[in-house]
Amino acid sequence: MPKAKAADAVLMQFSKWPEAGRVKTRLVPALGVSGALEAHLTLSRTVLDNLCGSGLAVQFWWDRAVESVPADAQSIVRTIEQLGVEQRVQRGANLGDRMLDALGTGLESNALALIVGSDCPSVEPAYVHQAVACLRTHDVVLGPSDDGGYVLIGARRVVPRMLDKIEWGTGMALEQTCARLEALGLSVGLLEPRWDVDEPEDWVRFQLT
Repeated sequence: MPKAKAADAVLMQFSKWPEAGRVKTRLVPALGVSGALEAHLTLSRTVLDNLCGSGLAVQFWWDRAVESVPADAQSIVRTIEQLGVEQRVQRGANLGDRMLDALGTGLESNALALIVGSDCPSVEPAYVHQAVACLRTHDVVLGPSDDGGYVLIGARRVVPRMLDKIEWGTGMALEQTCARLEALGLSVGLLEPRWDVDEPEDWVRFQLT
């Protein structure tokens, strides 16, 4: 496969609409409902800055369609619009379905498609480019997280149901994903582990970086 150019790859940031009580709920005991909301917004902006800093095309994928922008989301929507980042809506019954749909959509007009969650501030521009380089020789790339999941998934080709039967949000997600992909004949490349922000101690770590 030819070396990927910047225009050949699209980065898709997955995010929940920022609404108090719906986001970063595991941070609520430490930060309160409003504090958890602010943490989500801060993380979302940090990830967006990192992805835009890569020089690659970026899209922002919300978790669901809404009739109007929630009040808590207006500031970040303005930021997204000012950056000229396209906004789209995830589709699917679970995380695996939504990621597969987004990857497939991205590959319709790009050679490579990559997804990063809004709680993954450790995915800096250099890490993104490592993922792109890995996709020159692998069908799928995964960026492992310290908790057994992953902070990034990218693909140069997808097959139906390749993200089925994964226990999302558990320490088995990465292992199960690798096994599933390899069983379907897809080659998988793994990057160095990174971390995401789920628990109060993760938030403290983020603040110290």
